[in-house]
Order: sequence, then structure tokens, then C-alpha cells
Amino acid sequence: MTVPPIFDRTLLARRRGRALREARPGADFLMARVVEDLADRLATVSRHFPVAVALGDPTGRTAAMLRASGKVGHVVEALPPADPAPAGRGDLIADEALLPFRDAALDLVVAPLSLHWLDDLPGALVQIRRALRPDGLLLAALPGGDTLSELRRSLIAAEAETAGGASPRVAPFVDIRDLGGLLQRAGFALPVTDVDRMTVRYDDMFALMIDLRAMGATSILAERSRKPAGRGLFLRAAALYAERHADPDGRIRATFEIVSASGWAPHESQQKPARRGSATVRLADALGTVERSGGETADGGE
Repeated sequence: MTVPPIFDRTLLARRRGRALREARPGADFLMARVVEDLADRLATVSRHFPVAVALGDPTGRTAAMLRASGKVGHVVEALPPADPAPAGRGDLIADEALLPFRDAALDLVVAPLSLHWLDDLPGALVQIRRALRPDGLLLAALPGGDTLSELRRSLIAAEAETAGGASPRVAPFVDIRDLGGLLQRAGFALPVTDVDRMTVRYDDMFALMIDLRAMGATSILAERSRKPAGRGLFLRAAALYAERHADPDGRIRATFEIVSASGWAPHESQQKPARRGSATVRLADALGTVERSGGETADGGE
């Protein structure tokens, strides 16, 4: 059975190309925040990576960060597909859905906000895992489930009012609880996930949408409505947004939730959990308490 695609990847390439052509100063603030956080995480790792890939960052920030880190020998800048492709930039164009790397060819993959537009995220994680040498590291950041929740709710409510129903207009995002499990399923050892939330304030919903367009992050859902949305829909959505998600000064709030993840390609040197029953110290002794059988009270009664 063929599973319908979630995302229109051809449209994504066009949106990315438009964002690159119309580059607006300051619109990459989210990528800047993410790359700074990934740099901090990399700084805590006490080892050197001979070959690293900056995967899917059209701004060039990730590749620059890796080169400046002092922890990487050779950096490969793998730009995401864009239509038209950026001229004279990057080392190669790499579709995140079909990576061009040989098995066990890389030591580090850093993927900032580049894995969430995939129909098959588990499959992409498996590809990255195979491309890493033993004890290689993946550092990734993806938008979390609360990202743009205010915009999503406002558009749904407005379309329900004006059209009697709602079509999907904001993409689904990953849940932190699911991402850790996906890393394990893909074969990563020592997976770690955590979440960071930031609130950005705008004059109105339309200012937010201008930023999303400049990021190349407007909707590419395959099941989106093909009928042009009327001006009335967006005016009503903007009014609902301001009514429900504005601060006292009238500016609206937009939530961006960033889920960060790391995982290692398995290696015999890595720490492993102890075998069940192999403990040599009783828990009661470690805690400095008296061990009692079930049902026994503190005074020895039943």
C-alpha cells in the first residue's frame, strides 16, 4: 500500500529558493539561536571529529560554527535542495530524505532545523546512523509540537467560522517523547533529548507570517487546500490571534519550541547499563536505611 506523502518536497525547494533570493536581515534569528545552542553542546564533548557534516542549513551558520569550534578536521557543508540552487555555496546539495554519504564515512553530523520536513523521519535517522563511524555523533534540533501553536489555533478557528470547516495549514512537529524512541529504533546509543521554548513577539499575525516566509517555513503540507484562501480568513485569524494571544501592550506572542537530540553510533568503548542482578551493594546500604520485608512496619508490627 502506498502511503500518501505528508509534505510537498518540490514546493519546499521553491520556498527555500525564494527565501534565499529575498534574504531579509534578521529573519534567520531562529537558526542563529539553534546553532548557538548546538555549539554549546559540541563544546562539552571532549573529543576531535575528523569529518563533520553541516546538514541542511542554508544560512551557512552551522558550517562556520563547526570550523570555528576547534573540534573538527574537515567540514562538509551539505546544503538543502532549493529551487533555484544557491550559486557558489556549499560543498554539495543533499536531500535530507536520501543522503549521499557512504556507510561509516562520517564522524559528526549536525542537523539544525533540517529534519522536520520529512515524510520518513525514522528512515532519515537510520541513514545518518549508517553514515556515522562507530562512536560518531549526531547533534540535531527540530521544531517541537508547541511550535506556532497560537497560529495553528487561530487559523483553525477562523476557517471554521468563515468556511464551516478547516484544512491543515501548519505542519505537525515532533514530540520530545517520540524523538528519543526514534533515535533508539534507528540504532543510536546513549540518546538524549531536551526541549527549549522561546517566545517571540510581533505587532500582529501578518508580521509573523512575513518572518515565516523569509525563513522558507510557510506551509508545504501535501494535503493543504489548493483553493486560494480569501482575505477574510486571514483578517479573522489575525483578529482571533490578537484577542487570544496578545500581551497588554497589544503585541502578539508566537511560541517556538526547539527539541534538541543527540545520539552516538554504537562502539564498544561506550558506557553500557549494568546487567540485571550484577549489583554488589544493596540499595538499603547505599541509602543508609534498614531493609524490611513487605508488610513490616517501622515498629516491627504488622
